[in-house]
Amino acid sequence: MPFPSRPPASGSRSSRAGRDGAGGARWAQARDEEQAGQAPADPAEVARQICLHQLEHAPRTRTELATALRRKGVPDDVADAVLSRFADVGIIDDAMLAQMWVSSRRRSKGIAGRALGVELRRKGVDDATVAEALAGIDPDSELTAARALVDRRIRATAGLAPDTRVRRLAGMLARKGYPAGTAFRVVREALAADGDEVEELGELAALGGEDAEPPLEGR
Repeated sequence: MPFPSRPPASGSRSSRAGRDGAGGARWAQARDEEQAGQAPADPAEVARQICLHQLEHAPRTRTELATALRRKGVPDDVADAVLSRFADVGIIDDAMLAQMWVSSRRRSKGIAGRALGVELRRKGVDDATVAEALAGIDPDSELTAARALVDRRIRATAGLAPDTRVRRLAGMLARKGYPAGTAFRVVREALAADGDEVEELGELAALGGEDAEPPLEGR
């Protein structure tokens, strides 16, 4: 099943803006009521509504929801209690989200494992959960995915100089997080099958080496 995406937009720009600010408006209303001496809205209910609004658009990690609540001014103790309850009943599940993220990003964009790990950590997923989500990716599957990407793009480089073809194809793999050695190996094999031979050492150095930080594509 594809990774859940943002639902189709509907209504006017102003109505969408109103919905986007709804959680913050509810929290501001609660504070205003308290300052005015009225019975304030339940802070936990306000926090729950903010979280549910966030989750309407896409799955979120606990860290992402905590950040959203903090940005809206929700006290940390209220946020932690609400998020813990959401986790207890399975509304938020970082392990499941990580598995879905890896499966979807690899299937739709061919993103390499190490780049997926960077993405998940940036979303606040802990190292153990990231490792579990990436456990099914081995060197053979990485090579297979990289070859499929090159096979889809190589026709577009036909007629270009061999070094230009290497830069374009290897650069595409690098942007998806593949190590320089893997990228060069796959590109060299594909170009050789297409009748172009390329030198190994100079191009490998130009790719930045095996330990270069993987550039990440946009979502």
